Amino acid sequence: MSNYTTATEFLLMGFSDIRELQILYSFLLFLIYSAGLMGNLLIVIITTFDRRLHTPMYFFLRNLSMLDACYLSITVPQAFFNSLVNNRIISVTGCAAQVFLVMFMVYVELTLLTVMARDRYVAICHPLHYPVIMSPRVCLQMTITCLLTGLVYAAFHTGYTFRLSFCHSNVVHQFFCDIPSLLRISCSDTFSNNLSLIVSDVVVGAGCYAFIIASYVCIFSTVLKFPVKEDQKKAFSTCIPHITVVSLFIISGTYVYFHPPSDSGSLKDIILSVFYTVIPPFLNPIIYSLRNKQIKGAIRILMKRTL
Repeated sequence: MSNYTTATEFLLMGFSDIRELQILYSFLLFLIYSAGLMGNLLIVIITTFDRRLHTPMYFFLRNLSMLDACYLSITVPQAFFNSLVNNRIISVTGCAAQVFLVMFMVYVELTLLTVMARDRYVAICHPLHYPVIMSPRVCLQMTITCLLTGLVYAAFHTGYTFRLSFCHSNVVHQFFCDIPSLLRISCSDTFSNNLSLIVSDVVVGAGCYAFIIASYVCIFSTVLKFPVKEDQKKAFSTCIPHITVVSLFIISGTYVYFHPPSDSGSLKDIILSVFYTVIPPFLNPIIYSLRNKQIKGAIRILMKRTL
C-alpha cells in the first residue's frame, strides 16, 4: 500500500468533452431543474394553503414534493454548473456529503411511496375506518419513521464506503458521487461493501415493492366490485399516477445498482443514472397535477387569485 497515493479529491464524469455540447447539456439540466423545482414547490404551496387538500393523501404528496425538490437540488445544480464552467472536481468531503444525501433521499422516497400505497389501500378497502387508521398523528409518525430510519440507512452506507482507500483512480464514472462508482475505484477489499449494498437494496427495495404490489392487488380487486363506473374511474385516477412513479423509480434504480457503471465509464451509464436520480422527481408533479382533478382545480383557483 505504500506505493499508492490516497485520493484527496475526485473528478466527476462530464456529459461530453465537446465545449458546445457541454453548454447545451448545462442548459438542458438547468431547464429540467427549474421546471422540476417549480412544479414540486407549486404542489407544496397548493396542498398547504388549500384547506380542501388537508387530507392524509395530500399530506404525503406534500412531503413527497418537498423531498423531490431537495432530491433534485443534490445532484442537478452541481452537474449543470460543472458542465457550464468545465470543472469536474469535487472534494472527498463534498463527495461523502453527496453520497449521504442521495442515499437518504432514495430511502425516504421509496418508503414514503410505500406509505402512500397503504394510504390508498385503507381509503379504498376500509373507508369507514380510514379516519382512525390514517389519523393525523399516525401520518406524522409514519413520516418521522421514514426520515429517522433513512438517516441511519444513509449514515451506515456512507461511513462504510468512505472507510475504504481510494488510490486506483480519482475519476468517478458518474456525473455525481454514487457508491457503485466509488467502489470501482477503491484499492481496498470491497466484497463486504458490495454484499451489504445488495442485501440492503433487496431487503428495502424488494420489501417496499412487494408491499406496494400487494396493496394494489387488494385495491384493484375492491375497485372492480364498485357498482358505479364513475367511482371506479375516480379510484383508478388516484392509483395509476402512484403506480407510474413507483415503477419508474424502482426499475431505474434497480438497474443502476445491479448493473454498475463500466470501468471506463460511458454516456449510457450517465443517462441511466439520470433516469434514476433526475426524471422521477421531475415527473412527480407533472403526473400528479395532470391526473388529479383536485390539484388541477386548486391550481386554477390559485391562478385566478394571483391574476
